[in-house]
Amino acid sequence: MIKIVFFSSDQYGAKALEVLKRCPASPRGSARGDLEIVKIVKEKNELESLKNSLPQPDIGIVASFGALIPSDIINWPKKGLLNLHPSLLPKYRGPTPVPSALLNGEKETGLTIIKVDEEIDHGQIVSQFKEEIKANETSESLLNRLFTLGGQALITILPAYLEGKIELREQDHSQATFTQKLTRESGKMDWSKPADYQERFIRAMFPWPGAWTGVKINNQAKRLKILKAHLQKKKLVLDVVQLEGKKPVTWKQFLEGYPQAKIVS
Repeated sequence: MIKIVFFSSDQYGAKALEVLKRCPASPRGSARGDLEIVKIVKEKNELESLKNSLPQPDIGIVASFGALIPSDIINWPKKGLLNLHPSLLPKYRGPTPVPSALLNGEKETGLTIIKVDEEIDHGQIVSQFKEEIKANETSESLLNRLFTLGGQALITILPAYLEGKIELREQDHSQATFTQKLTRESGKMDWSKPADYQERFIRAMFPWPGAWTGVKINNQAKRLKILKAHLQKKKLVLDVVQLEGKKPVTWKQFLEGYPQAKIVS
């Protein structure tokens, strides 16, 4: 029985967890071994008491956990921690690899499973796979898919990893690129950018922090989220928007309800 502590604080890491939980029991005598999730850690404040709350696990799995894990926890499981990072490391290290890939117009990305060390997204590579970025992909859809596939990859590699049968490889640190944490202000539309960039920006910012712009209605300044848009003859066409405090509506419905509204930069 492979005993796992799972670290995840959002819906994306939960996709990998769902896959692990669905892993069927292995046949008697199988080399794969059953998986048991002995603890799910969702909050940073759970880390302090973790080692005193349960026996030493075989391994820890980190999937979209929103806090740094201290070295004593990194080294606590018998075989350390493995992290599922949604990029082709060493490219796009840091907190926002998927929005960054979308914004930069990448045609493919992937997921890398690394052995966690004390530097961010720096550890040795255990496994890596590529995944095409589909047309009209949002950060939400791509993250959901990558972490689901990452969970499937874990089921395949874990027995061999625990038995020391996988040769880990160092990242080429000279090729590392880094991403920055998003804030609510990060979603502000820049109307001076080309239309194709704006369209990618809307998809990259969905669902958090959401692309938004200022609008003026009856001389009142408000925020308007842009949830969906498309390109038509190289021009940006808005499809679905949401005025602060209101429900999402089509762009046509918004204009009908607020004919006096003016977008402001």
